[in-house]
Amino acid sequence: MHIHILGICGTFMGGVAALAREAGHRVTGCDAGVYPPMSDQLRALGIELIEGYTPDQLELKPDLFVIGNVVSRGNPLMEAILNAGLPYTSGPQWLSENVLRGRHVLAVAGTHGKTTTTSMLTWILEHAGLQPGFLVGGVPQNFGVSARLGDLDEARRPASGHPFVIEADEYDTAFFDKRSKFVHYQARTAVLNNLEFDHADIFADLAAIETQFHHLVRTVPGQGRLVVNAREDSLQHVLDRGCWSDVVRFGVRGDVPGFRARGEPHAFDVLKAAVLVGRVEWSLMGEHNQMNALAAIAAAEHVGVSPLVACEALSQFANVKRRLELLGEVKGITVYDDFAHHPTAIRTTVDGLRRRISPDQRIIAVFEPRSNTMKLGTMKALLPWSLEEADLSFCHSGGLGWDAAEALAPMGDRAVVVDNIDTLVAKLVKVVKPGDQILCMSNGGFGGIHGKLLKALADA
Repeated sequence: MHIHILGICGTFMGGVAALAREAGHRVTGCDAGVYPPMSDQLRALGIELIEGYTPDQLELKPDLFVIGNVVSRGNPLMEAILNAGLPYTSGPQWLSENVLRGRHVLAVAGTHGKTTTTSMLTWILEHAGLQPGFLVGGVPQNFGVSARLGDLDEARRPASGHPFVIEADEYDTAFFDKRSKFVHYQARTAVLNNLEFDHADIFADLAAIETQFHHLVRTVPGQGRLVVNAREDSLQHVLDRGCWSDVVRFGVRGDVPGFRARGEPHAFDVLKAAVLVGRVEWSLMGEHNQMNALAAIAAAEHVGVSPLVACEALSQFANVKRRLELLGEVKGITVYDDFAHHPTAIRTTVDGLRRRISPDQRIIAVFEPRSNTMKLGTMKALLPWSLEEADLSFCHSGGLGWDAAEALAPMGDRAVVVDNIDTLVAKLVKVVKPGDQILCMSNGGFGGIHGKLLKALADA
C-alpha cells in the first residue's frame, strides 16, 4: 500500500511514517516546514519528503492519505483530496487499526514528561527482553529512532499480546476528529503523569482537559492498570468521575500503597509501600525525572517486569534527544538544546541545569514561545516565574501577537527581547563569557539557532 502523510515532520506523524515503512508500505509525505531530527530520520528510512501542500501531490496516486492535526480546512492539498472524494484517515486511527490492535498498549499521558517517561518505559521493557514496539515524540538515545514495530510474527505482523509503548497526547486527532489522540489507542496500561492547563487553542480551561483524560480512563479495561501521580489534585478529579481499573500511585508520601523515591534525583532508592524494591543511579537530574522513573517502573510491572529489573534498566538510560542535550562547547561556553515550551517545563529545565553546574556559572536561557498556547499569550504572565533561576534570558518574539517585552518587564535588564534570530545570536555573542551555560528552549527548529550560535561563538 502507498500511504501519503500530510504533516509528516511532526514528532507523532513522523513516527507513524516510520512504522508504516517498517511494515512494508510505500510512504511519502509533505509538510510546511522540514527540519531535523525528524527530517533526517525519515530520509534515512527512504521516505520522500515534499515541501508544502500543493494539490499536484494527488498525482502520486496513493492508496490512502493520512492526515496530521496540523492540517485544517483551507489547506490546498486537503481541499483537493476532499473535492476528489479520495480516501483519508487520521494518524491515530491508522495506528489503531494497523499497529496497535491486539497488542498490550502502554500509553503515557500527561502535560509534562510524556516523551521522557515513554522512553524510560520502552527501555525498561527492552532491557527485560520484551522487544517492545514504540512510538515516542522524540528520539530516545538508547534506540536512535522514534518508532519501531517491535516483536513481529512470521508474517511480519505485530505479534498479538506483545507490548507497544506510546506517548499518549491529549491534543486533538484531526480537523475532522476533535477527540484527543489517546482515546484511539485502547490502552491496557495508562500512565497519568501530571495534568496542568495547556493547549489553550483547543481547550477552554483545565476542566475541559480533565474531561478528555477521563475519556482515556474510560477506555482502560477492568483488567488494566492506571498509573497515577499521587501529588496531582487534577488527576484525582479525573478519577472521581469514575474508574473501572486497578490504580497504582507513584510519588506517594510515607508507607502508603504505591511507589516512592528516597534519596537525591540522581541516586535514589525505590520503595513500594515500605519495601525497598530497587535503586536507580544515573546522570539525569531533577525531581521531575525521579517522578518519571517511578511512573515507568509502575507501568512496567504491569507487563511482568520486576521493579528491581526496571531500576537496573534505568541506571543505563541515556535520555532523549533535545532533553537538556549537550550540543557543543566553544571557548568554555556550553550550549544545550531542550524541548521545553510550557512555563512549568521551562522552570523545571532551568532548575535542573542549575543543580548540575557550579554556583559561579551563569545560565543564559534562550527561548521562543512557539507552541500554540504560548503564541496566544495565555501563559505569558508565568514567564518571569519560569525563568527565575536564569541569570539572563533572551526571548525570540517573532510571530507573536502579544508584547513579550511587557510580559518580561518584571525581570528588568535580565531579559532581552529580539524578533530576529540572527540579531538574537549577535546580541548573545556580545554578552557571553567562559563558563556560561546557554540553554536553548523551543518545541520547534528555532530557526537553526543552535548551529548559528556555535558558529558565531567559534568566529568571535
